[in-house]
Amino acid sequence: MGPVSTPSSESTELQAADLIRDEARRAPDKPGVYRMYGEDGACLYVGKARSLKKRIMQYAQGRFHTQRIGLMVSLTRSMELVVTATETEALLLESNFIKKLKPRFNVVLRDDKSFAELMIRKDHRAPQVRKHRGAHTIPGDYFGPFASTWAVNRTLNTLQKAFLLRSCSDSVYETRTRPCMLHQIKRCSAPCTGLIGLEAYGALVAEAEDFLRGKSRAVIGRLSAEMQAASDAMDFEQAARVRDRIRALSTISMENSVSAEGLAEADVFALHAEGGQACVQVFFYRGGQNWGGRAYFPRVDKMDADPEILAAFLGQFYEDKPVPRLILTNVRPHEIELLEEAFSLKAKLADGRRVVSIEQPRRGDRKNLVDHALTNAREALGRRLAESSAQGKILDEVCEAFGLEARPERIEIYDNAHIQGTNAVGAMVVAGPEGFRKSQYRKFNIKGADLTPGDDYGMMREVMRRRFTRLVRDEEEGETVERPDLLLIDGGAGQLAEVLEVLADLGVDDVAVVGVAKGPDRDAGLERFFMPGKPPFMLPLKSPALYYLQRLRDEAHRFANGAHAKRRSMDIKRNPLDEIEGVGPGRKKALLHAFGSAKGVSRADVADLVKIEGINQALAERIHAFFRKG
Repeated sequence: MGPVSTPSSESTELQAADLIRDEARRAPDKPGVYRMYGEDGACLYVGKARSLKKRIMQYAQGRFHTQRIGLMVSLTRSMELVVTATETEALLLESNFIKKLKPRFNVVLRDDKSFAELMIRKDHRAPQVRKHRGAHTIPGDYFGPFASTWAVNRTLNTLQKAFLLRSCSDSVYETRTRPCMLHQIKRCSAPCTGLIGLEAYGALVAEAEDFLRGKSRAVIGRLSAEMQAASDAMDFEQAARVRDRIRALSTISMENSVSAEGLAEADVFALHAEGGQACVQVFFYRGGQNWGGRAYFPRVDKMDADPEILAAFLGQFYEDKPVPRLILTNVRPHEIELLEEAFSLKAKLADGRRVVSIEQPRRGDRKNLVDHALTNAREALGRRLAESSAQGKILDEVCEAFGLEARPERIEIYDNAHIQGTNAVGAMVVAGPEGFRKSQYRKFNIKGADLTPGDDYGMMREVMRRRFTRLVRDEEEGETVERPDLLLIDGGAGQLAEVLEVLADLGVDDVAVVGVAKGPDRDAGLERFFMPGKPPFMLPLKSPALYYLQRLRDEAHRFANGAHAKRRSMDIKRNPLDEIEGVGPGRKKALLHAFGSAKGVSRADVADLVKIEGINQALAERIHAFFRKG
């Protein structure tokens, strides 16, 4: 595929209708994707067509389904076309563009993030089980998706109890000289120290994979036979251990079991639209188990029909996720055959043979699953409508308190965290009318070499410069970015002055900035607010706006402290031996075994170091010098 036309400078001067007629004359009679752009360069709409020429001609002739589409056409100042080999490829590309550009007139999936999976790594002699997010770049078997961290943690704990698989990192595994605490509490079989042979450990891994693939009855049956054999042999301790494993498996199997015959792998979607908003509830079923669900609230227009909403949602949802064999819905999506073809193409690229089916069940257990999802969608949307009404009133109060011209659509809250200047982290939390936008949170590891430890002003200055330098650069390069309407800074007049200076240097003069200073003794409710050109002021103690602002500040504080704690923990765990050239996992293990710790190694003489297997004179001198370079 490839671009066949680009907007010229002359086209921006044409009226929308003339521009579209001009594009229609030059458009090819082939499948592809078209993008419509407004005067400010923002993408208005992304669409796909079996024939680009015919579709654009419809716009040129004024054949609009709704007034909204007519408005979109009137705002269009340029178009871009991309030809594809088939309409199926056009559908996949359209979903990719919509997800990336978030056009104003499309149904847009919001707050989309990757789901957690369980991964059993296969690039080590003793496979490790762990949580995973993102691309499948590590060799191994992946199981998921799990809709929540709680769901994946529960399953991981069950695997540890039932199959005693290791979850430690390779570096920890290589340096163990005795079993860890997980072995003591019967959560790991300790292959690191040879308490279980690699062949026997491999059998545990195979059983865990069978369980995750839905063969729980077969696994429990084998364990029951093993327990009986141990009992017959009067090995009651072994029988008790196997019994505990069976109990762990039975518990999660009963909690997650699905009463839908033959439903080994499926995603269930239910759409409910009301009051110009929509909710799509999704549940994941794998191996005959329910692996959790989540409610989505795509951006829609009140004139959008349910089949079009669900079709657009599914296209964007699976743009970066593996597609199951079966998709169950309560609404028959628009162009369902084309969706099935596109998803089958995507699935075949993954494993070469899969065919995807989209069904709207009418009866039986599958219909019950869809009805259950629909009930959840109705309840979730009802809660959201009630919350948005109250949220709107609160934002109106915030608007009045700070003298803003309109309700803030994007609020960014900033805080710093450190201990006497060490492991300093800046945090940005984002909120809007729909609540916190956690997918847009950002942390900034403070890097300024010229900062005095504990210099909060300097830290805030660095965070602001990095954040808004990137925003300005992206805008200059034509990227679609969302500017904040309001900045909340944790601090008083000093922090506010630093922020305003940075923004002025970068030419950002259309963002309201407010400093929030904690009250005496850090009492909630006695916060003072600082704005440029105004004396400090307070809000009424029982003001809903005050409670809301406190919640925003506390969330930023929580996120900053969490990022700081994680960075500090990583710093504590870092072993000095990792920094010495020539000291790999084997030599590191030998040194720790000989001297007990990195501190013990640091005290050793060259003569002592040379005695360790694998350490020659040159390396011993390098290790000795490393710990004395200060």
